[in-house]
Amino acid sequence: MKSTLSMSAPPIPDLRPWFVTLEDLPPPPLDWKAYFGNAQPVELEIGSGRGLFLVTAGTANPQTNFLGIEYDFKEGRRAARRLQKRAFPNVRILGADARIALPKYIPDASLSALHVYFPDPWWKRRHHKRRIWNAELVAQAARILQPGGLLHAWTDVEEYFAVILELVAAHPAFLERPPSNEKQPEHDMDYRTSFERKKRKAGLPIFRALWERQSQPQ
Repeated sequence: MKSTLSMSAPPIPDLRPWFVTLEDLPPPPLDWKAYFGNAQPVELEIGSGRGLFLVTAGTANPQTNFLGIEYDFKEGRRAARRLQKRAFPNVRILGADARIALPKYIPDASLSALHVYFPDPWWKRRHHKRRIWNAELVAQAARILQPGGLLHAWTDVEEYFAVILELVAAHPAFLERPPSNEKQPEHDMDYRTSFERKKRKAGLPIFRALWERQSQPQ
């Protein structure tokens, strides 16, 4: 009779400090200087996916710290492995729901930029309540961004883009600025995110918006 070996899932690799969850953090709110080990400016991305933006931005801006919040732990760990291989000192990923992490863990007026690229559009109308963009997100953005801080939003869904524009326009803390122009990529990794690469290669338009956090709402 043949013996059977017990099959067990391989252990999850320890990717700290590049990937942590809320359970790994000290009591809120975060102390950025303690978290990154320096006093550099901090930018945050909601929905970092496979981490292309974080890798590119972290490489190009070593004097800035970047934190990505990713709800899908599998994708977050995949991105963290890219950071780990490069031993990035200024980029981290937090596995968490941004709707929980932002109000609880991100300090007031502590970010120089907030990036939200290609969020899930939740196509069905009855699922629209699950969209990350809502009045609460805009209020949180106004709270956590420093005066002069930038709010970036990109999507390939025109209807969702119109909703985003309306939401931010309704908040007095934000002043719309011209977004960056679409550039021709020089190579296959020369995109803001992997999703941008996919959509542009399919010939689809990308809708972009940029706002500045005002020091005194008008």
